Amino acid sequence: MSVDSVLTAPAALAGPLTLVHAADDAPGWWRSAVIYQVYPRSFRDLNGDGVGDLAGITAELPQLAELDVDAVWLSPFYRSPQRDAGYDVSDYCDVDPLFGTLSDFDAMMAEATRLGLRLIVDLVPNHCSDQHTAFQAALAAPAGSPERDMFIFRDGRGDSGELPPNNWQSHFGGPAWTRITEPDGTPGQWYLHLFDSSQPDFNWDNDAVHAEFERVLRFWLDRGVSGFRVDVAHALVKAPGLPEWGGRADGNSSHGFPGHEAPMFGQPALHDIYRAWRRILAEYGPDRILCAEANVDPLPRLADWVRPDEMHQAFNFPYLHAGLDPHRMRSVITDSLTALDAVGAPSTWVLSNHDVVRHATRFGYNGPAPRDGDGIGPADAQPDEELGRSRAAAASMFMLGLPGGAYLYQGEELGLPDGIDIPDHKRQDPTFGRTGGERLGRDGCRVPLPWRAAEPHAGFGAGADPWLPQPASFTALARDTQAASPSSHLNLYRRMLELRRELRLGQGSLAWIEDWCTDSSLAFLNGSTAVLMNLGGDPLELPAGQVLLRSSTSAQHDGAHQLSSGETVWLEIYTEDTEN
Repeated sequence: MSVDSVLTAPAALAGPLTLVHAADDAPGWWRSAVIYQVYPRSFRDLNGDGVGDLAGITAELPQLAELDVDAVWLSPFYRSPQRDAGYDVSDYCDVDPLFGTLSDFDAMMAEATRLGLRLIVDLVPNHCSDQHTAFQAALAAPAGSPERDMFIFRDGRGDSGELPPNNWQSHFGGPAWTRITEPDGTPGQWYLHLFDSSQPDFNWDNDAVHAEFERVLRFWLDRGVSGFRVDVAHALVKAPGLPEWGGRADGNSSHGFPGHEAPMFGQPALHDIYRAWRRILAEYGPDRILCAEANVDPLPRLADWVRPDEMHQAFNFPYLHAGLDPHRMRSVITDSLTALDAVGAPSTWVLSNHDVVRHATRFGYNGPAPRDGDGIGPADAQPDEELGRSRAAAASMFMLGLPGGAYLYQGEELGLPDGIDIPDHKRQDPTFGRTGGERLGRDGCRVPLPWRAAEPHAGFGAGADPWLPQPASFTALARDTQAASPSSHLNLYRRMLELRRELRLGQGSLAWIEDWCTDSSLAFLNGSTAVLMNLGGDPLELPAGQVLLRSSTSAQHDGAHQLSSGETVWLEIYTEDTEN
């Protein structure tokens, strides 16, 4: 239940507290879970072809269990031409040979179960690959046929249909429509693709599409998965008539309208789809979940996605984009908890994923990253890697002190930066090609992981070169090197996650410590644990209490009870009872 009142602080804090969120003891493992995202292409290459695979994931799952996460979310591994790194699916019920076989998936599922890890898989219901049998059938069928009705085909405008049906733009750049050649060789209809032209959008006004995805859900639930992360969950249903829109499909509007007003986003009929999916998951027990990748603004609208009969979780994009601005962070956290408490849902928190510049790189700038974070190249201003890694540790520790669920992106526990020095000819994100290099895209955050410093390719794989080149700095950041260093980024994460579980911070409360909520610092109380972050240039005197953990293991404190610049601390607050 959401509350908003001023409380009397423990004596050690002196000033007032503003309570925003009460402790949450509602059932559901996912309400406070830490979920680790695996990007299969870049996790671990066991067969030596330069691309990660399911067997590689299985081999390293013990490392994730040791990290003490609750679940693993897998980005797509389905059959695919790989035009968009697997988000162009040609068969939703099979594994692409690049990653292995269904038997490899079952072995991975069994190992995860043995280790006490849940598996969540990515579902891509907005679009498929143009190589999917359903789309190939649509191309071969006439206009108006049931096969075409699985997708969004329309006649073009102009005297001979030579113009797209409307002015929508692709998220990856360029028009969101591509014209086909009919079976008789004549120019034909156009099909909609909010992403690459090889990714036709499904027509969710068609009951046959609903039936197909309900089949897909059951296929993976029968194999033991614990749920689904639903890709672009806000975009499946389009507004009737496909009205004109003055901007890209990601909501960037030249007319200045907010993205949630776009006719390809947030349509009311979406909620009926997810209610039906929730009912299917419930047949398999109370512990299967749906998480929406729903880029919906403002936050009270996001709450509509996690009402009790819809999704269990939704990604918190406003938090990801809040940066290290104390006022913006406080506002997003307060608004998130207030909006989601109103529908009985937990918030989630995230700092990095496979679509954004890693936060160890973003925070290496004193100001915004170049290109608004849409990829960073060797010709751009370069981040301060040491500063970025230090700030990333502080930001991660602050985030993991928050009540609710948290998502970690593979490699962030190592403090990995983006791969910046990627030659143009090796870039694979379709955004790069569709914009003529104006937008570098997401390859930098997808560079393969370093596992063992002394092995070829830092232990990612012993055969072919990785599909994207690794930065030279990755060798020193390899997991085995960090595991042996008590002061490493990896061992800080291990201790954070261990303490988070021990202190039950995910199920806890949040009250702002007002004296610490300034232009250069931010702090809250979660139970008896104070989470304090100093973003200013000078050290700050800590309240009375026991330091449980610092984000900066190398800081020199000289015995002083201080919080250094750019540091976060978890502090067990002394009360009058403990002082006596």
